[in-house]
Amino acid sequence: MSKTAILVDGGFYRKRAKFLWGEHTAKESADALVTYCMRHLKERTQTHELYRLFYYDCPPIDKQMYHPLTGTTINMKCSKESLWMSEFLSELKKKRKVALRLGALDVGNAVYTLQYDAVKKICSGTLTSDTLEMCHFEPTIKQKGVDMKLGIDIASLAYKKQVEQIVLIAGDSDFVPAAKLARREGLDVVLDPMEMTISPEQALLEHIDGLRSCGSPYPAKSKNI
Repeated sequence: MSKTAILVDGGFYRKRAKFLWGEHTAKESADALVTYCMRHLKERTQTHELYRLFYYDCPPIDKQMYHPLTGTTINMKCSKESLWMSEFLSELKKKRKVALRLGALDVGNAVYTLQYDAVKKICSGTLTSDTLEMCHFEPTIKQKGVDMKLGIDIASLAYKKQVEQIVLIAGDSDFVPAAKLARREGLDVVLDPMEMTISPEQALLEHIDGLRSCGSPYPAKSKNI
């Protein structure tokens, strides 16, 4: 039985999971992440052994941020998003064979920006500066060190021959060099873009051995008859 390492770009996974399956509690989301990843261990003719599930993300922001609409500062540590993220990471720490690889947030350059939909409405004239609300803004905070940790882990797994297969749940072309290295070392590299279309310009498709998304990890809702 071959060993498989599953590497999850956390920021990408959380964004796609919310888009595909909606909002859930932190515990439900942590359970669903593991369920989703475990599906990659079963292929049509082969069952793989899980080496480890690596999850790459950043801890939630714990500073105060200035909001341009209200002119006040908001304690992000007490925000709904930060509390959810703290609980989500805590739940993942309890999971067997799950390793957290946490980077850092660029808090010095964290700002509130207009959401894309709000910008479109402003351009079309359906939204004005007088009718803007706090819900039209979102915190923009860049991550530091996450992609590097993921790339280093792929290289380490490949060079040390710790696994025969890597499943990468991501949609970023920044991981192309790491994927190429793993394939040169003889590893089977599977990309899971979570049903997102990967454009040829990203060059990810030509440097993987397979493409697979696994569907919703949440129980199907029963319909009332």
